[in-house]
Amino acid sequence: MALRKCACIDTLYTELDWLDRFQAAKDDGFEAVEFWDWRIRDLDATRSAAEKAGIAISGFNGDADFSLVDPTHKEKYLDYLRQSIAAAKKVGASSVTIHSNALGDGGIVVNHYDDLSHTVKLCSMYDMLLECAKLAEQEEINLNLEALNITTDHVGNFLATTQMGAEICRLIGSPRLKLLYDVYHMQINEGCICDTISQYGDQFGHIHVADAPGRHEPGTGEINYKKVLRHLEACGYTGRVGYELFPSSDTKTAVAAIMEHC
Repeated sequence: MALRKCACIDTLYTELDWLDRFQAAKDDGFEAVEFWDWRIRDLDATRSAAEKAGIAISGFNGDADFSLVDPTHKEKYLDYLRQSIAAAKKVGASSVTIHSNALGDGGIVVNHYDDLSHTVKLCSMYDMLLECAKLAEQEEINLNLEALNITTDHVGNFLATTQMGAEICRLIGSPRLKLLYDVYHMQINEGCICDTISQYGDQFGHIHVADAPGRHEPGTGEINYKKVLRHLEACGYTGRVGYELFPSSDTKTAVAAIMEHC
């Protein structure tokens, strides 16, 4: 069974007006869409456009200006997550993506927290994720914890390995808290994609795809996506694959490559 394809419409279809992107993604064969910041979108119009197109909304980012690794952010983080979950329900999204550190414009890590020890950051993240998981279970929505590359796009981000993210999810043991495995980010940080999937794929709740280097469509870099996605399926993954990538030329070319290589 082919894995369900999800288009990130903050990077694909950007030549179209926001509300036209849903139908375009549906017409190209995507089962769902995802985006980044719900605060800048008209949520009622967004839901209406998705329903009219007959396409699902997978989710969006849920943490904005607050960090899991900062113990002083706990209440503010949880308060904002509640708002994000409410927004997800309003548009009919099934998940919210969360990160260890707050991200600013262009994905820049707002605060590296060099003054905090590794121990404090890890314990703070674990403590807050316990509360996040409880909230997600109460609200019946999925949380996807994403690790990011720390050399190219998100210097200073704390959660940088699949192992750390997956083992935290395992320890917490909530069916509503899983890891977002971004193949592009993890190829840069650690490589060994198929071995990593074999070890930790049981904790994956969502996948992100872009080729490396470049963060463009499959076929423009070094990752063998046909093999990677076959391995995901062989390991039992049945969730969505989100194409969060920047077209090397235009959306039409990028989508053609996605359908060819994935």
